[in-house]
Amino acid sequence: MSYRIAVLDLGTNTFNLLLADMTEDSYSVIYSDKLPVKIGCGGINEGIISIEAKERAMDALSQYKRIIDLYGVKKIYGYATSAFRNAVNGKALRDEIEKRFGFDIKIISGEVEANFIYCGVKDAMDLGNDPVLIMDIGGGSVEFIIGNNKKAHWKKSYEIGAQRLLDKFHHIDPIPDSEIENLEKYFNEILDELFSELKKYNVDTLVGSSGSFDTLSEIYCAENKIHFDHDAHEFPLDMEHYKEIHEELILKNKEERLQIPGMIEMRVDMIVVASCLINFIINKFDIQNIRVSSHSLKEGMLDLIRKELFHQEKIAV
Repeated sequence: MSYRIAVLDLGTNTFNLLLADMTEDSYSVIYSDKLPVKIGCGGINEGIISIEAKERAMDALSQYKRIIDLYGVKKIYGYATSAFRNAVNGKALRDEIEKRFGFDIKIISGEVEANFIYCGVKDAMDLGNDPVLIMDIGGGSVEFIIGNNKKAHWKKSYEIGAQRLLDKFHHIDPIPDSEIENLEKYFNEILDELFSELKKYNVDTLVGSSGSFDTLSEIYCAENKIHFDHDAHEFPLDMEHYKEIHEELILKNKEERLQIPGMIEMRVDMIVVASCLINFIINKFDIQNIRVSSHSLKEGMLDLIRKELFHQEKIAV
């Protein structure tokens, strides 16, 4: 028996669609797309999804509905994250989406989001036996997971995503030292529990998933004439080159960043604050190694959906 399913990942910055043919033992992705909807833009720190953002969301989902129908998909799984769970009108927008398109959208907690991410990264990469720090920077939230191949020892979601950081702290371009200092002061104030756990597990490897990490790898590949394989499970990046890219990002304005080989327009604004967070964590805990997973939340969903379909293990949301 096999199923053709769709996964909708409605993030704060990006809406993702995956279509997959699924058997008991494996799945095969037959279609993948992402659209820069940016539903957090213009209201995320005020707890509102703006009218313009709602219109972008509906336009994106109209495109996805046509694709889902074209492929004859009947089983559709939809998950919405930070902007939906924090905005006062997040549930109302979810209900409007369900009424218009017939999509069953679940607004998931940060803990569930972190679990999906861990499952996705673990499916893609050999994490080894020693604990690593998995980090997923979204538009609304950032998920941190400390774990290895066998289990997640600790995980937590913080509402400090790149759109929130951009709106709060990055007002001058190129970003001045004073804004970086304000960012780092904020990280020191809000990430106490993460710091304690990192000391406890003595982590020396950072594994980034999706979003900004993908773009950092694409820049690295473009600058070093390395083929970027979009189908790979792990994307190339090393610490020395990450540091060079970070320095380049913070010294350039938007127009100059757009000229960086490998940069994509949908990341050009948020990647500065995202990289400041990455660099802060690396420096504070003397992280020695950096890796990039091509799998994240939506692939973790696929793995858990397969288990639910064939083994009747209900997905915890």
